[in-house]
Amino acid sequence: MIETKGLTKRFGDIVAVDHIDATIRDGSVFGLIGTNGAGKSTFLRMLCGVLKPDEGTVAIDGKEVYEDVEVKSRFFYISDDQYFFSNATPEEMMKFYRKVYPKFDINRFHHLMKSFELDERRKINTFSKGMKKQVSVICGVCAGTDYLFCDETFDGLDPVMRQTVKSIFVGDMEERNMTPIIASHNLRELEDICDHVGLLHKGGILLSRELEDMKLNIHKIQCVLLPGTEPEDMKELDIMKIERRGSLCTLTVRGSREDIETVVGGYQPVFAEIIPLSLEEIFISETEVVGYDIKKLVL
Repeated sequence: MIETKGLTKRFGDIVAVDHIDATIRDGSVFGLIGTNGAGKSTFLRMLCGVLKPDEGTVAIDGKEVYEDVEVKSRFFYISDDQYFFSNATPEEMMKFYRKVYPKFDINRFHHLMKSFELDERRKINTFSKGMKKQVSVICGVCAGTDYLFCDETFDGLDPVMRQTVKSIFVGDMEERNMTPIIASHNLRELEDICDHVGLLHKGGILLSRELEDMKLNIHKIQCVLLPGTEPEDMKELDIMKIERRGSLCTLTVRGSREDIETVVGGYQPVFAEIIPLSLEEIFISETEVVGYDIKKLVL
């Protein structure tokens, strides 16, 4: 289990990560989402000991990560900006990682490189962005670590390759209880793989909970109310947002489906329907509550 307490990182006057308390449990897929500059990459770099926190701690099973070689051998970090040794080939990187990670699976590495149709002896600096990302993913899963930190890992991969990588992650989770921690702007990519989601905004976590619980707690309602009745009249509802198109009202409401249906039904609407929200819609709703309104950015 990974646990952070009061985790903080500053760059001059900029507070990139602001006193984050988070718990990442083993065997789940933890999705880290957030606005631009929310601190996702900085948070990941502190989790894997690349950056030293200014305040707070990062620990895996109670052992602090920073400068602990034994703890660092338990995870592999795939950065957003791919880094390989100058003029190195995938084969040469594999030999390097073998020395760092005792459980590195050489046979699997050769198998995946062949399956992905990547030349092990070709210089990586001649690869495309997507091919470089594939090499990183292959090295990451072959390292045999308990945790895999992924910063925009699906960025640059074509749709088929994205699904392939997700399938590999799921297989490793089932076979050896690997725990991926994935930071991404692409919320739709995370929705079908993540169990738990942490939502970052301005360096802090707005919420951190199971994805299914999150979906069960926020709902969108489309309704046509009786003449003389306004959405604001439904004081029993925790309404986050109201949109109107003629007589049709669309409400984003916090609460259980059953309670919402009971309240709305009590007002005898002409029409009412509850629509499931996507992770992207939940993200927008939660960030608008704290003032990050997309309308303000485009007007």
